[in-house]
Amino acid sequence: MQKINIGVVGTGFIGPAHIEALRRLPNTNVLALCEVTPELARQKADQLGIERSCTFEELLAMDDIKVVHICTPNFLHFSQSKAALLAGKHVVCEKPLAKDLHEAKELVELAAQTGLVNAVHFNLRYYPLVRQMKVMREQDTLGDVYSVMGSYLQDWLFYDTDYNWRLEPDKSGDSRAIADIGSHLMDSLEYITGLKTVAVMADFNTVHKVRKKPLKPVETYSGKMLQPEDYADVPINTEDHANVLLRFDNGNRGVITVSQVSAGRKNQMKLEIAGSKKTFAWNSEAPNEMWIGNRDGANESFMRDPSLVHPEARSVISFPGGHNEGFPDTSKQLFKEVYDAIAAGKQPENPTYPTFADGYRELLICEKILESNRKQAWVEI
Repeated sequence: MQKINIGVVGTGFIGPAHIEALRRLPNTNVLALCEVTPELARQKADQLGIERSCTFEELLAMDDIKVVHICTPNFLHFSQSKAALLAGKHVVCEKPLAKDLHEAKELVELAAQTGLVNAVHFNLRYYPLVRQMKVMREQDTLGDVYSVMGSYLQDWLFYDTDYNWRLEPDKSGDSRAIADIGSHLMDSLEYITGLKTVAVMADFNTVHKVRKKPLKPVETYSGKMLQPEDYADVPINTEDHANVLLRFDNGNRGVITVSQVSAGRKNQMKLEIAGSKKTFAWNSEAPNEMWIGNRDGANESFMRDPSLVHPEARSVISFPGGHNEGFPDTSKQLFKEVYDAIAAGKQPENPTYPTFADGYRELLICEKILESNRKQAWVEI
């Protein structure tokens, strides 16, 4: 088997997650690592056991690198994805695809012109039971979708001393909680239900209107108490919490809540989809079990098991029932489908994985949600 050489750009939280998932596939070889300076790239490459370290320009010039994974802060996604496509590389980009719709549209069009494989890392749709719910809906087990309730809750920005580049609009964009984790939630809901969101009504809240930014890297203070003089007050204009009412193209309704200030919720995405035949409920912090609600019989608990799921869901399961799979496995399963396409040399006509077009779709929804919050009114999509 010929291995496909890969360059990864960025080594925050998600870059190493990509690398770990890629190393679990038989036909991939993470050959190069790119960072903002050659020194940092070498340091990170040594830590992660990667042969080459480089700048972004050096990476694009490497003829033997066939795929580039963009794992940098949001404001770099457009320029780096565009440059990689123009250099003839297949691209896997973190979400959001770009900072605005104009940039995203340009990437969708450029990717189509090149025919290169393009994917966005909406990995949460690769939990096996998320795909099982999708297939069950397609086979009419759920019935017509009556309503949708979803939430995505975290606590990593709970304190006013919690700080990260995502709090700075010039690096992350004008939305934070909705763009960061709400995009995963909306992608998963539309993926499972097959519905399109046609209108939104949003209400945002910034709980910490001023946050305390450390004046030195937080790692410097590991295990130590920060003093008041170690912080600078920074006004915050992006949302800590958001509620959004949804209208779907089948005439029915939904609601989502997204928060990054919910104590104790580390990374919980919850879905409840009520249909004319059954209700499905699922929680990402207990991803190997889904609840099936019935009106005229006992409710059911469906455990992730390749011998019980539909074949389309079985394809994203690697272990027998009772051997739990979780967050790291979602990236592996997404990349497995992406690299099947890369091995074939081009973007398939109907990709099973999320593409740049899906990235554009989520940016469109996010921008309409932002507009709705500004206007405090319903906005059509």
